[in-house]
Amino acid sequence: MLKLLIPVDGSQSALRAVQHAINLAKADISLSVTLLNVYEEQIPYGAISAHVPHERLQEIEREYTDPALAEAEKLLQEAGIGYERELRVADDVAPMIAQRAEETGCDAIVMGTHGGGVLSHILMGSTTLKVLHLVKRPVTVVK
Repeated sequence: MLKLLIPVDGSQSALRAVQHAINLAKADISLSVTLLNVYEEQIPYGAISAHVPHERLQEIEREYTDPALAEAEKLLQEAGIGYERELRVADDVAPMIAQRAEETGCDAIVMGTHGGGVLSHILMGSTTLKVLHLVKRPVTVVK
């Protein structure tokens, strides 16, 4: 079984990476998929945690991350491919993706060329480039 880590951010590029994994499954490759959404912390939790209940913070996280994962999850469900979803908060997205790749013991990472950033249509995303340099496992970059 091929264990894939697929970072998703709701972008079309990330969805193409999910579709690539679905195509592998259609080619009779047995897959285990982890969808990973990593987002940068906007507000220091320590600064607001005394004023906002933990449950409300989790609700805010879901409001932010669920839309980013929704279409990817729908594609995998329609294809009949089981998956796990992970949410992580990090100061820098790429090192967290690399860290989770190591921790999950995935065989490979499949990711889009870029997310929804300002220069996303001009250059390969900086997150993708950083991940390529940080990990020791195969990375399939889907255009």
